Amino acid sequence: MEALFVQDGIIIPATELTWSASRASGPGGQNVNKVASKVDLRFDVPACSVLSPYTKGRLMQLAKGRIDEDGIIRVISQVHREQPRNLEEARERLADLIRRALLPPPPVRKKTKPTKGSQRRRLAGKAHEARKKEGRRVTFEE
Repeated sequence: MEALFVQDGIIIPATELTWSASRASGPGGQNVNKVASKVDLRFDVPACSVLSPYTKGRLMQLAKGRIDEDGIIRVISQVHREQPRNLEEARERLADLIRRALLPPPPVRKKTKPTKGSQRRRLAGKAHEARKKEGRRVTFEE
């Protein structure tokens, strides 16, 4: 297997990636019972020498559904009927995940209070609606 190109300056060495193949489920006819086309790609995040600790933390946070207690990310692909295409698909999905981890997280919205003016306008609007509806009321005298 060759190294995984993530983006300029970041290439995961092939020694840090392992993969295995097994029989896939789904369509494929008789072929599905005899060909190991499903690919299970594994990437050991804590042992990675290329990524910064910050990026490793973000990656582990983003991949929490695919990561085990040892910090190994599993990417499984069985979309295609051929093993090489599934391997390429899994490698591309891992590269996309790492690219997302390299981006800084979006800023968290700071909670703000409504301004005094907006509070006054809201209350004035409520009072106006109340007066309008009160004017529609019919009163009966006995």
